[in-house]
Amino acid sequence: MVACFSLSTVDLSPAKSFPATSRPSFTPHDALIYLQKCANPKQTKQVHAKIVRHSLHQHQIIVASLIRLYSSHGELNYATLVFQQIENPSTFAWNLLIRACTVNGCSGRAILLYNSMICEGVSVDKFTFPFVMKACLACCCVEKAKEVYGLAVKTGFCGDVYLDNVLIDLYLKCGVLYDALKLLDKMRVSTVVSWTTVVAGLVYNDRMDVAQRMFDKMPMRNVVSWSAMINGYAKSENPGKAFQLFAEMQCDNAKPNEYTLVGLLMACAELGSLKLGRSVHNYAMKNGFEIGVFLGTALVDMYSKCGSLEYAKRVFEETEIKSVATWNTMITSLGVHGHHEEAIAYFGKMESMNVKPDAITFTGVLSACLQTDDVEKGRKYFYHMIECYGIKPIVQHYVCMFQMYSQMAKLPEQI
Repeated sequence: MVACFSLSTVDLSPAKSFPATSRPSFTPHDALIYLQKCANPKQTKQVHAKIVRHSLHQHQIIVASLIRLYSSHGELNYATLVFQQIENPSTFAWNLLIRACTVNGCSGRAILLYNSMICEGVSVDKFTFPFVMKACLACCCVEKAKEVYGLAVKTGFCGDVYLDNVLIDLYLKCGVLYDALKLLDKMRVSTVVSWTTVVAGLVYNDRMDVAQRMFDKMPMRNVVSWSAMINGYAKSENPGKAFQLFAEMQCDNAKPNEYTLVGLLMACAELGSLKLGRSVHNYAMKNGFEIGVFLGTALVDMYSKCGSLEYAKRVFEETEIKSVATWNTMITSLGVHGHHEEAIAYFGKMESMNVKPDAITFTGVLSACLQTDDVEKGRKYFYHMIECYGIKPIVQHYVCMFQMYSQMAKLPEQI
């Protein structure tokens, strides 16, 4: 089978006006063009080898491209190898690798790399600190984030709005609400992003009372801040407040987006109001919203929870692109409404369309098997989940299996 991309396909035969021993040179420009065409790790490694053979592995732009590519492929060790081959890595190269570590789930490694950078006396810039603080957020290292922020202030980055926003976001996501509010209050210039970050963070921490007070104080609001509040109230003990806010949003001439409508649909589901749910659906259609994966899944969920399985199925079928969450919602909805055989049939459709199921999918499938008293089918899907998809069983899966065997008045041979 011929590879779609290979360096061997390049015509290296000598031109008529040159000696037979002449070979075209491999310039940095050529290397960058090849790297842009790389679609997988194998191709990247092939080009990388050619770059090394032509002594271009110290070229800063090429190095940056290699680190980015390896990072995007999840090949962090190769990205690190490229970095280690640089004689005097620039601040830009250090930043790239720190970011690559964070993006690939190695936040601890990113922080260690930053420590090495400081110990070696490498100059930091305005991009270094946000990258490191995002690594701190990933492992919830609040004290380290404070240390990094302190160094940023000492090195002349005091008052950097973007850096302040990153730290506020970290504080809120790590549950340090007081420090987040204190930093917002101390900011020389607080933007709508700063205020929205605070409001969204307070909603995330289920502090709707404080979120409302901060929202009321906002000098300017955007669709993100409105949507955050609407989503917060949709999940609260007062979901009806979401519609009150939506009315205020329209009076404020703020244009809602898909996330706003999803929040409203969640509120409808909590209220069990099919009438309100249909009104949101009609609003979406009249205002040109595309019923994509996110909105489509929310509509299926709303219609199901409001008692209209027929509309839920109709929306599901009309949604062209379906995510695993969309399928899970439909399978679960069918099970809740007592259509257990149909739920299992939908799982079959899901597999036939090459959509990879997850643990939630199999919770729905096993629950359907439980309700139909089909132990053998339940057992088959339990092992199918493990052997074909490598999904480790969770508590809900074991509960379903135990209940199935209990109903049949016999214990499992192997679970």
